[in-house]
Amino acid sequence: MGFTKLIEHTFRRFLPSPFTIAVLLTVFTLALALVFGKAPEEGNHLFHVLRLWEQGIWNNGLLVFAYQMMLILVLGHVLVLSRPMEQLIMRLTGFVKNPANAAILVALPTMLVSFFNWGLGLIFGALLARKVGEYAQERDIPINYPLIGACGYLGLLVWHGGISGSAPLKVSEKGHLEGLMKSFQNNVLVHGLPESISTLETVFSMANMLTFIVVVLSISVLVYYLGRRTKPTAMDLRPYQFQKIHKQGLSGAEKLEHSKLLSLTFGALILVAFLVQYLPFLKKMNLTPNLLNFFMLGLAIILHGSFSSFLRAVEEAIGDVSGILIQFPLYFGIMGVMGGSGMIGLISDFFVSISSSTTLPLFTFFSAGLVNVFVPSGGGQWAIQGPLVLESAMALGVPLPKAVMALAYGDQVTNMLQPFWALPLLGITKLKAKEILPYTLLFMFLGGTIYIVGLLFF
Repeated sequence: MGFTKLIEHTFRRFLPSPFTIAVLLTVFTLALALVFGKAPEEGNHLFHVLRLWEQGIWNNGLLVFAYQMMLILVLGHVLVLSRPMEQLIMRLTGFVKNPANAAILVALPTMLVSFFNWGLGLIFGALLARKVGEYAQERDIPINYPLIGACGYLGLLVWHGGISGSAPLKVSEKGHLEGLMKSFQNNVLVHGLPESISTLETVFSMANMLTFIVVVLSISVLVYYLGRRTKPTAMDLRPYQFQKIHKQGLSGAEKLEHSKLLSLTFGALILVAFLVQYLPFLKKMNLTPNLLNFFMLGLAIILHGSFSSFLRAVEEAIGDVSGILIQFPLYFGIMGVMGGSGMIGLISDFFVSISSSTTLPLFTFFSAGLVNVFVPSGGGQWAIQGPLVLESAMALGVPLPKAVMALAYGDQVTNMLQPFWALPLLGITKLKAKEILPYTLLFMFLGGTIYIVGLLFF
């Protein structure tokens, strides 16, 4: 307990908000570029660095990437606020019989849902944990509620290796690898890069699927054990209310907003277009951000049953993306400075000098975990660290899919330490970070061990 309190105190006292961190990293990067970066043959060095920064901030390809990540989070949140998802959550809570199976009933579905979509899993896990707590409170079932809350956060331990993982999805887009390297590095040899890396080689690879299964089973055993061994805690929870749509007094065009037939027709039209456009990709098991978002858009409209319900859910979910909206351009600016000034090459050469084809994935894993503490966003981290990982892997002959997944694993593991993405869960469950940290740290150590073994074994 003393260790977790120390961590919480450290985060509160010494770690600023993610936006402030992005600003400080920007200033730090600009200073490094002025000292170690390659100066232009003509013109002022400072002005050159500032131009690189501005060009990186408004990089069109990366701004599209930011919007794709925003949609993944918003549409995932919107899906979990639909009536069918509410019914699923309520049915799952009905199976709670004791503290151990309560922990399993939150942890296992949360990880499975998060493998499909991290935004969906984040809110799904939070709501499921809250409803399990309410159910146990009503029926006097003794549970450790902080443990249940920690189980609702487990989706962030597996998300980046899943279908909505930022790095695996982006590298599956044709031309992304070459465009990323060309945008940020001068004189880089991009002819050795593949056009894309299919999700069949990353997310759906045998290595990743086996690793994911081992993580899910091992964490499930751990939470079951913790559920049996930990002491019950007192709860004072009021029923959490899902959104309700009132249809009384509708007239004229208002009826269209609540028309089930219209929303179902439009949602079905989107899914038909999705199948027509992306069926060749699905046959190859190659997912892209656009493919995933198009599918979730149609599904969300159908599950909500009306445009009114769908738009209300969007309004509730839109606050989730404020960090992505304002922070991602700063990360893109950092990447622009690092690439254009030649610092990526310097850092890559250093990693190559101290690594081998065996150890580079491990260095990538640990460095990604460290970067995630300061840049708590998988998408932002890929923008900063992606070119470095790609260049180092090419230099040492490490398979690019393995290098991408090493970054993904490292990023997701330290989510159990970094409380940034836990904020929605803490708000819904009414828990504090210090209450769930003792358990999320255990999840981090177990999950991290399995991911390291997976990188070494495969």
